[in-house]
Amino acid sequence: MVGGTVVGDLQVLYQPDRPELGYLPEGPIGCGSGEISWVAIQHGPEQDVGSLNVLDPAAGFNRHVELPGRPGFAFPTDDPDVFLVGVERNVCRVHLGSGECEPVSDEVDGGVENTIINDGVEIDEGLVFGCKDLAFDDFKAGLYFWRAADRRVFQLRDDQLCSNGKVVRRDGTGWWIWDIDSPTKVVVRYRLDPASGTLSDPDTALDLTHLPFFPDGMVEGRTPSTVIIAFYNPESVEDGEVHEYDLESGRHLATWRVPGSPQVTCPLLWDSPEGTRLVVTTAAENMSAEKLAEYPLAGAMFVSEPLDQLES
Repeated sequence: MVGGTVVGDLQVLYQPDRPELGYLPEGPIGCGSGEISWVAIQHGPEQDVGSLNVLDPAAGFNRHVELPGRPGFAFPTDDPDVFLVGVERNVCRVHLGSGECEPVSDEVDGGVENTIINDGVEIDEGLVFGCKDLAFDDFKAGLYFWRAADRRVFQLRDDQLCSNGKVVRRDGTGWWIWDIDSPTKVVVRYRLDPASGTLSDPDTALDLTHLPFFPDGMVEGRTPSTVIIAFYNPESVEDGEVHEYDLESGRHLATWRVPGSPQVTCPLLWDSPEGTRLVVTTAAENMSAEKLAEYPLAGAMFVSEPLDQLES
């Protein structure tokens, strides 16, 4: 169901040589020198561990750090050896060299069972992140603000099912946050006050309930008024899709196709040596052997040609 201007087909940037790394890749982040960090949330359907990865696309080399649980996000820090990673129910400092995983937050979602940290976003004061119900049954997972200055965790919501893409914009002393809870198929907007750790009531920014697939990861688009959303499609279709939307009008501006990998998880606007390019992760999650044979590129990372700027 392609809409908007079809920008083009993405090409494979990297395909993991270990199937467990392609099961559920998410969270690509540009971390300098052309490298891209990402997380393998889960190493297989029966696994409860994952990994932090740093890809050097130019060299074709992926650095891989096993973690003691399932990571939902990872962000580089000022120390090139240290990442902030959401692992299971804690924010942790992970050291690339040693693999040490040091919790720097209290445990989240303490009042419910069978949830783990999922997607997150950085703000100046810390991190905003959400959780997911592993059974995808109950709207019980939390949305949180972790304040770096005092390592305090504030619960912002307790009614999410699978918290995913987030985009932020500074607003005076606070932040506007655009947030996806995937099964709802809507993007909502809140205002966060980091001083008090409180969130406003949500407004609907984008209604995507007419689409046959689920919004997953999201980043700011080619202008501050747009967002780029990866769509996870568990059905047997030829291509995956990534869309760009205008937040003011709701207009669908552009579509990128992801050939042969319909379960698209997260986008990144990557500052490559050739210019800004769209990178997306895709997943082989829950695919049978027969479906994996049909989609051999599931779990690969894809990239666009250098992007044109949107006309104002």
